[in-house]
Amino acid sequence: MDNTALARFPTTRADETLSAGDSGRKITTARLTEAVAALRDMQRRYSRDRAPLEWAMLQNNLGNALRRLGEREGSMSYLEEAIVAYRGALEVYTRSRSPLEWAMTQNNLGAALRTCGEREAGTARLREAVAAYREALTEYRAERVPLDWAMTQHNLGAALRSLGERETGTQRLEEAVGAYRQALRERTRQRAPHDWAMTQGNLGNALAVLGERENGPSHLREAVLAYREALKEYRRDRSPLDWARTLSNLGNALSRLGERESETSWLREAIATYREALKEYPRDQLPLDWAMTQNNLGNALAWLGERDNGIGRMEEAIHCYREALAECTRERAPMQWALTQNNLGGALLRLGENEEGTTQLEAVVAIYNDALAVFAGASAIYYVEVCWENRDRAIALIAERRGARAPTQIASLVGDP
Repeated sequence: MDNTALARFPTTRADETLSAGDSGRKITTARLTEAVAALRDMQRRYSRDRAPLEWAMLQNNLGNALRRLGEREGSMSYLEEAIVAYRGALEVYTRSRSPLEWAMTQNNLGAALRTCGEREAGTARLREAVAAYREALTEYRAERVPLDWAMTQHNLGAALRSLGERETGTQRLEEAVGAYRQALRERTRQRAPHDWAMTQGNLGNALAVLGERENGPSHLREAVLAYREALKEYRRDRSPLDWARTLSNLGNALSRLGERESETSWLREAIATYREALKEYPRDQLPLDWAMTQNNLGNALAWLGERDNGIGRMEEAIHCYREALAECTRERAPMQWALTQNNLGGALLRLGENEEGTTQLEAVVAIYNDALAVFAGASAIYYVEVCWENRDRAIALIAERRGARAPTQIASLVGDP
């Protein structure tokens, strides 16, 4: 797997929102549905013409409830309704009349746009999210509302990281790191320990993606430090899911360091870390988190299998990828499915290199073609290039084994992503 790029998933949630009169506590889907109905009923009593500020507050809170429903149910229609609700509120909450309410609603609009952007092709929504957060920061200033400013800096970092993951280069990722570090100026462990830990974890995510794209280990080492900082507050006994997500992300950075530095100790620590995280991810309750961690465990096993020169670890990796794909389906999470397909292709390619014939390699090319179709549709240029390179390696091996006898058959493997 010397040249076969693997993709791993950060799993820390990133966005935060503010609502007028909303504590932000976790509530059930049924309660959110009831809240949407109640807010719409209240809007019939507080019309925009008779009570514009009350109507705008209701619009903002309606947007929050709809956005959370959309996040939980995977529904784009709820998210689109949330965006409409926030934009309606912004027609009343103008910057000149209600600057802080305007900034709050811009922040919340950014959250809905980013969630939409994560789920659809292209980068337009993510760019809109970045713009909304930057608008909010024109009124959320550090000297005026330091914690709200820090929250929005954090959210801006999340949107920039998501955008940077889809684009080539590192500019957006470097901007994301800068935004998280700005947030940590006000989000200290003493002042806001949970928020501090969340921003440390997301800073680790951005640093880890930067480290993936660069040759040296410095950003990956910084990511490890950020995750270890976050784990000082995210403890298993009081925040088991946050603990598991951060532990999984720490495993990602350790795994990548093990690949870069030829150190099996990093990889063994990563494997142990993922297996600990999976203890707090019940498959039936958190299928996508479970699947993403299975994918990442597969990566570490694949690299360790490469170092051990045996097929046992590689077969374990293939099992992990296939388990992940059982939950992370193309319909449910297309980008994550494509990334796992890419990784499965890499492990099967390694086995195919040590086997005779081309049957296994042809199956690998088909896997890469399926992944490429999703990456191309999402305009995920970085991953298109990675997957293309992996597929071309498999095709070159097939051509080598077949010789020059079947150029047409070789060409037919390429497909049209």
